[in-house]
Amino acid sequence: MFITFEGIDLSGKSTQAELLYIRLKKKNKKVIFVREPGGTVISEKIRKILLDRKNKNMLALTEFLLFSASRHQLTEEIIKPHLKKGYYVICDRYFDSSTAYQGYGGEVKPDIINRINKIAISSLNPDISFLIDVSLEETIKRRKKLRKVHDRMEAKTRIYYKKVISGYREIAKIDRKRYVVINGNKSIEEIHNNIITKIENLTIK
Repeated sequence: MFITFEGIDLSGKSTQAELLYIRLKKKNKKVIFVREPGGTVISEKIRKILLDRKNKNMLALTEFLLFSASRHQLTEEIIKPHLKKGYYVICDRYFDSSTAYQGYGGEVKPDIINRINKIAISSLNPDISFLIDVSLEETIKRRKKLRKVHDRMEAKTRIYYKKVISGYREIAKIDRKRYVVINGNKSIEEIHNNIITKIENLTIK
């Protein structure tokens, strides 16, 4: 099963992806956990370029193409081979991130986003995607509490992030069969239990 986690930074998606990985590992399931951008030697190098604050003049289309290049490498080198071997593949972000960030946020044209997304993922769609949904105000609050330094992506404007959040909600609305939207303000344990229930129901079906 291919499972993806989506949401803006500090939504709690990475925590939930890791908790699911640990849970499946304890149950002796064949499982691998990867992140975007990254997950391979080449993809991690692209990640450094994307997050480097020195690259503040990077255009939205350039950003999208770099994310897509990293994604394609990860899909072909890691995700597809492990799915063929019967693994659960848990991915922290996938192509929906580009649709939300560079599409809705960066305003790259939808036809370009859709066309490149299909190429980058080799038409491989997740079996289930979880959107951990939180408001921009909540993430700002969490950032102040953690005193977290912004990387290049995190340093974008509030207007940009409001567009990204709206974009994610629209994506989930359009693809209701694949998406499960979870309130990110709930406790970590409650969110985790909701995720487990959804996956177990999907497996049984």
